[in-house]
Amino acid sequence: MATPLSHPQRRPPLLRQAIKIRRRRVRDLQDPLAQTAQELEPPSHHLSPEERALLYEEALYTVLHRLGQPEPSHVREASELLQYLQEAFHMEPEEHQQMLQQVQKLEKPIFCLKATVKQAKGILGKDVSGFSDPYCLLGIEQGVGVQGGSPGSRHRQKAVVRHTIPEEQTHRTQVITQTLNPVWEETFILEFEDISNSSFHLDMWDMDTVESVRQKLGELTDLHGLRRIFKEARKDKGQDDFLGNVVVRLQDLRCREDQWYPLEPCTETYPDRGQCHLQFQLIHKRRAPAASRSQPSYMVHLHLLQQLVSHEVTRHQAGSTSWDGSLSPQAATILFLHATQKDLSDFHQSLAQWVAYSRLYQSLEFPSSCLLHPITSIEYQWIQGRLKGEQLEELTASFSKLLAYGLSLLRQFRSVFPLSVPDSPARLQSLLRVLVQMCKMKAFRELCPDSTPLPRLVTETLRTGTVQWFHLKQQHHQPMVPGMLEAGRALLSLVQDIIGDLHQCQHTWNKIFQNTLKIDLFSMAFLELQWLVAKRVQDHTAAVAGSPVSPEMGESLFQLYVSVKQLCQLDPGPTERDGVLALDGFHRWFQPAIPSWLQKTYSVALARVQRAVQMDELVPLSELTKHSTSAVDLSTCFAQISHTARQLDWPDPEEAFMITVKFVEDTCRLALVYCSLIKARAQELSAGQKDQGQAANMLCVVVNDMEQLRLVIGKLPTQLAWEALEQRVGAVLEQRQLQNTLHAQLQGALAGLGHEIRTGVRTLAKQLEVGIAKHIQKLVGLKESVLPEDAILPLMKFLEVKLCYLNTNLVQENFSSLLTLLWTYTLTLLMEGAASQRSCPLASSRLKTALQNLEICFYAEGCGLPPAALHTNTFQALQRDLELQATSSRELIQKYFCSRIQQQAETASEELGAVTVKASYRTSEQKLRVELLSASSLLPLDSNGSSDPFVQLTLEPRHEFPELAPRETQKHKKDLHPLFDETFEFLVPAEPCQKDGACLLLTVLDHDTLGADDLEGEAFLPLRSVPGLTGPEEPGEVPQTRLPLTYPALNGDPILQLLESRKGDREAQAFVRLRRQRAKQASQHAPRPGR
Repeated sequence: MATPLSHPQRRPPLLRQAIKIRRRRVRDLQDPLAQTAQELEPPSHHLSPEERALLYEEALYTVLHRLGQPEPSHVREASELLQYLQEAFHMEPEEHQQMLQQVQKLEKPIFCLKATVKQAKGILGKDVSGFSDPYCLLGIEQGVGVQGGSPGSRHRQKAVVRHTIPEEQTHRTQVITQTLNPVWEETFILEFEDISNSSFHLDMWDMDTVESVRQKLGELTDLHGLRRIFKEARKDKGQDDFLGNVVVRLQDLRCREDQWYPLEPCTETYPDRGQCHLQFQLIHKRRAPAASRSQPSYMVHLHLLQQLVSHEVTRHQAGSTSWDGSLSPQAATILFLHATQKDLSDFHQSLAQWVAYSRLYQSLEFPSSCLLHPITSIEYQWIQGRLKGEQLEELTASFSKLLAYGLSLLRQFRSVFPLSVPDSPARLQSLLRVLVQMCKMKAFRELCPDSTPLPRLVTETLRTGTVQWFHLKQQHHQPMVPGMLEAGRALLSLVQDIIGDLHQCQHTWNKIFQNTLKIDLFSMAFLELQWLVAKRVQDHTAAVAGSPVSPEMGESLFQLYVSVKQLCQLDPGPTERDGVLALDGFHRWFQPAIPSWLQKTYSVALARVQRAVQMDELVPLSELTKHSTSAVDLSTCFAQISHTARQLDWPDPEEAFMITVKFVEDTCRLALVYCSLIKARAQELSAGQKDQGQAANMLCVVVNDMEQLRLVIGKLPTQLAWEALEQRVGAVLEQRQLQNTLHAQLQGALAGLGHEIRTGVRTLAKQLEVGIAKHIQKLVGLKESVLPEDAILPLMKFLEVKLCYLNTNLVQENFSSLLTLLWTYTLTLLMEGAASQRSCPLASSRLKTALQNLEICFYAEGCGLPPAALHTNTFQALQRDLELQATSSRELIQKYFCSRIQQQAETASEELGAVTVKASYRTSEQKLRVELLSASSLLPLDSNGSSDPFVQLTLEPRHEFPELAPRETQKHKKDLHPLFDETFEFLVPAEPCQKDGACLLLTVLDHDTLGADDLEGEAFLPLRSVPGLTGPEEPGEVPQTRLPLTYPALNGDPILQLLESRKGDREAQAFVRLRRQRAKQASQHAPRPGR
């Protein structure tokens, strides 16, 4: 096993410890707040050279005269123990050898075996009653060597003790009557000379007394008892019965033995004779060392324990490790041998351990948990009468000194148990547990009856220690240079240290004191410290208030205000204290500094904004983050302003509202300043750029920065906690005042930012509008041979490139705004183009195709404008116009008749009159048969108050029925209700009759002899509805159809206007002239209201 002698030479541990103690004492003397020397100076455990020499002699003597087999965990070799003692006592080799030789010359001690006969169980019942009256004879047989095994292996014989051991060396226990499980608990000291040839013998006998046969028969219980009576009749009267024996070689024993031994028989008749419980201890009498002769055994053992434990601790410290309370095998062996040889009781050993450990704990560093074991042992075995007067005094002093020392550690627990050392909380908790267990001991209550309850002592100690710690910290932060600014900084550092200490008390120390002593350390420390802090902060702010507050002083006061506010937030609450706090209303002390705080906040933010814009190269941060560095810095600036506002959190509601108004005003002002600066920066960077694309890039970044700024500004109500503020000032200010201040400022700033963003987006849009107009103009002027799909390709490619680029460089909100502007402008261009190309169906077809593709482009599969933004009124009107303009003249004519058929279906009034017809179609003959039955309620168009009506029948559109000439009925003179009853047949295929717009036009005219015929009205019969055309069967009974007469639109039909614009189309012009003529006739004979 390695020992410290194998390491390089170091300063002796005791010398290092002495130096350490001297340094600690010097430091305490230099500390103005140190305790008195009597209170802090630990009791000395060091011995004088003479005492150390005597103790060393005692230890050597113990090792040299060791008896018994070693314990399993103990050191077997004496040389190892001697070497350990040399190291523990710091003996030089020559001195060690000299002392060893002297001890070897000393007289040997008297070796003794301390034997305790505890009890027996399961012994034989020798009496008639079935029980025995057992007793034991014991002694040591010396000078008998047993070869080849234990003494029990030789020939069995009765009365070994009685026959082989002299009577004066024989010991006898008491007789326990009538039992098979006797209990003696008797101890005997048996001397011997040579352990190697000595044996312990114990014979157990049943005491027999002379009784009459009558008495024995009275005790008879079974046949077995009767046999005992016959057996006893054959032996001598009064002869005891042998129950068994125990023989143990002393050299096989350990220093202490405690076990059950089987009782050996003398014959094989009853091999199982029970067991006997024996305790053995190999002890010394008349030890030769001076310490044993001049001092009590307890005191010698105490000094030896102190010396060895001190060595254990210092050895671990020399190896940069801490002692965990476990003794080394060498120390444990030596102490065990000494206590055993000196026959020290377990109680006295525990007492010595307590006194030694409690002394050493006050000067050496080792776990206080080592004190718990002796406390428990003393409490378990405590009987005050077992101690002598001087031992009682020593125990009382150990209690008092450890309590005083423990309280001194608790008074300085912040420095003694720093949290920078990981195991400090565990060490403090262990110390408290030791003090609590010590004060709960019966010994402590009996020996220290007047002691103050521990919780009260600790509470007062912690309160005193907290005040002392505060003054020590205040002295530590004392400024080197006088001045208000330096004093403020020192006070700030002090308050921050106090906050940190209270956090440690709250989260770490309070739990320990609460669990062990039910002491609320955190509340106590907070109440003590807040009074001390309040006095110093109030004095400092009063001294500063007399002079103007400089920016540096304002910053110092603000930091002090924030720290004091944090300190107040640690208040455990009214339930944990009585009365008000000294820090209540502390914010009023700082009120004069508020203007400087607000101005400093704005100035710092403005400088940061200016510096951020000046360093901005107007380049997006990444593909996903499309704003530049200045927008990030500005967001940080605003976040810092919001953080300052939250730090301030002024308690007075009305003043807090005014402060928040100022913060919002400054923030909005910074936003507008940033817009001006970033636009100027963009102009500065693009001034020397010839590439317009680079300028566009910068403009995109500027717009994105403004959009990011708008998002940040929009978060002000949340960041400044407007809702909570409005609830606080609700009883002081009206809601209207809140709206006119905070909300009005915010809305104004957002409106200004929105205007700046729209201006930037409009500038980008104008750059694209030129290209869009150019491509639309080219689109209209292309040759007729170019298909519409091919004609729009240049425009679509242009938009794809430009919009893709802008989508990459703009955030989604700005890109949507840009798309809205471009969509509106594109629709305007298409409207202008459609108006200029009304007479050109080909150009209109191209514009129509362009509109359809542009709608798809701007929708962009849901990533562009939504349908609601695309399908505006302008878009819908343009879509209708281009749909018509792109249509051929015949298709337009067809649409015209479709609209007139629709008008006919919607007309229910017969104010112009009506005609009644029957129409049918015979598919087999391909004939359309029309029976014109009558007309009624016609307008009187002649001057005589009547009309001369006739009906003109034509199949429209004329281009679908070119071979069929119009038909006319007979003219009826002066008849407003003519009965025509005429039939007309048209030879016409079914196919044209089934097309859209195909109809039978019934024109009712008033015949004039001298002039042109007047128009009574028109009726349109859709050919699709004629029986025979709608199904495969031939028509049967044909129903009558009554058609109200209608007039053409007086204001002009858009289809007719479009056809009229096509000057080169004769068919269109002829159709328009006829329709215009009918409209003109209708305008001349419009019915009067109320007809």
